[in-house]
Amino acid sequence: MSAPTKVILLAMLALFSCAATAADVLRIYNWNNYIAPETLERFETECKCRVSYDTYGSNEELLAKIAAGATGYDLLVPTGNAVESLIKQHALLPLDKRKLPNLGNIGAAYLDRFFDPGNVYSVPYAYTVTLIGYNEQKLHQLGIPTNTWAAIFEPRYLRKLKGRVTVLDDPRELMAAALLYLGYSVNDPNETHWREAAGVIMRAKKYWAAFNNTSYIRLIAAGDIWLAQGYSNDFFQAGLEARKAGKNFTIGSVIPEQGAVLSLDSMVIPRHAPRPDLAYRFVNFMLAGSNSAELTNLIGSGNPNVAALPYIKPAIAATAAIFPDRQTLARLEQLRDLTRRQRQLLNRLWTEIKLY
Repeated sequence: MSAPTKVILLAMLALFSCAATAADVLRIYNWNNYIAPETLERFETECKCRVSYDTYGSNEELLAKIAAGATGYDLLVPTGNAVESLIKQHALLPLDKRKLPNLGNIGAAYLDRFFDPGNVYSVPYAYTVTLIGYNEQKLHQLGIPTNTWAAIFEPRYLRKLKGRVTVLDDPRELMAAALLYLGYSVNDPNETHWREAAGVIMRAKKYWAAFNNTSYIRLIAAGDIWLAQGYSNDFFQAGLEARKAGKNFTIGSVIPEQGAVLSLDSMVIPRHAPRPDLAYRFVNFMLAGSNSAELTNLIGSGNPNVAALPYIKPAIAATAAIFPDRQTLARLEQLRDLTRRQRQLLNRLWTEIKLY
């Protein structure tokens, strides 16, 4: 073989090698700040591949993108009601569980849920609970109970807290809290009950500082807000920030006695994923206890992985709002996908609430 021919052949081999390497990319679409950076780095090393990581801020954003024809992702991490919607759309790949030997690490309480009986399409990843977070010292001084949604909705308490309360800017979550307060299920289909819940919200609205999905973590940690509806992992973060800043108060969180929403996020593979092989490797990698525990240790998320418990920081594992006991777990509900008619009603009620 002549020298020029060798040079050409080597160049072609190098080009082919680069192309193969470039193709080894796992494309993940997940919630913001929902994986530890070191976990991704370790997977890339172990897999000898690269991870492309895009984020979304709500299930609605994810569903809209998929509905618009986005087909480049290998792995999604939607919440249960969004999984239910994606299954109805035939948008997911049925799982070959032979490729997931670590699936047995998931606790039985988080398997076989209503949105995916038998876990045909989904593997539990992490969960949060939508609950009440509060400034322990302030609410104690004011004599306001912290174990009930009444603290968020009752004027007799809110008068003492005016301008110091935030609720989620999310119609499903806020309506769910109001329904629970009234003694109904978060998935109650009765239109009269929905209107009753909207009335409770409108009665309380004038006492709230804001509808807030993001900055309430910073506000409650700074002492500007004393009570908030929010997510268990966010209040865990707020407590850390308050301690780090040397504040003279502590942030508590509690699952109200009427119940709360549990949001179980699961890993799913889109039907048209370019690299389902890499997606399977990542899912099984995340099912290993030590890998799964890193997310909980980072943000205080709930963890359905039994094998992760030995690796989770004791202070987090002992937090009842993050790891509820079996009795409390029975009081938690997951939001179901809405029918078209229910979605239209919710949109009308939400418009009325915002304009009231």
